[in-house]
Amino acid sequence: MIMKKYFSNLRSAILFITILPAGKNIIYSPMGMIKFFPVVGLILGGLLLVFDLSISHFWSPFAVSVLDVVFLVVLTGAFHLDGLGDAADGLFSHRSKKRALEIMKDSRTGMMGLVAVFCILAVKMAGIYSVKTSGTHFQTLILFLIIPSYSRMSMIFGIRLLDYGRKEKGTGLDLFEKSIGLKDFFFMLIPMAISLFLGYKALVLNLVFLITLISILGFYKKKMNCITGDMLGAMNEIMEAFLFLAAGAFFV
Repeated sequence: MIMKKYFSNLRSAILFITILPAGKNIIYSPMGMIKFFPVVGLILGGLLLVFDLSISHFWSPFAVSVLDVVFLVVLTGAFHLDGLGDAADGLFSHRSKKRALEIMKDSRTGMMGLVAVFCILAVKMAGIYSVKTSGTHFQTLILFLIIPSYSRMSMIFGIRLLDYGRKEKGTGLDLFEKSIGLKDFFFMLIPMAISLFLGYKALVLNLVFLITLISILGFYKKKMNCITGDMLGAMNEIMEAFLFLAAGAFFV
């Protein structure tokens, strides 16, 4: 019964943050699926490395890096990128908190949103290219597998450490029904354990993750003193791009 519930929550998480098929008649469980965000990230990472290996025989590393980024966008249905664009429009509007939240809710993407999306995709592409051309084949496979997991586990910290910013229903409201506990962080141990295969560079990767996480949450705290679904999506995209870029620097 417990395993069935866990599997159902995993399927719920897959459907929530990807376009991957996860079966029918799934019970939506927002609080139950949070802990599985890192697992979904590992699934995405696994698909990414298989895709990268499959197309690397046909195109140059630069072209493959571009296609890798497009592949991630497709797998997630641009769900997090949409959040990044909306969050950037609101956070950099230089308006009050109330007005910034209203801007984020607007489905139209403004100039700041477009700039943010372009820059993050460019940084991610540069990072992936650097990883592919600087590291060993084994290191590249490890990084491709775990970085999407790290970026998605960052959202769990956002849910735990900041209050939800909207009184009315929003994309992320269901994730804040009640406070989450240590058990919801359990599966983040999987990508952290896999990172140990990088040797001492695992320490660097985890340190970059921690610094980036603190920086993003600190900015959110100072700017809005809250978080929204769009800001969670932005956190995921920023974390993924920065980790790929930092990982590329490991081997230079």
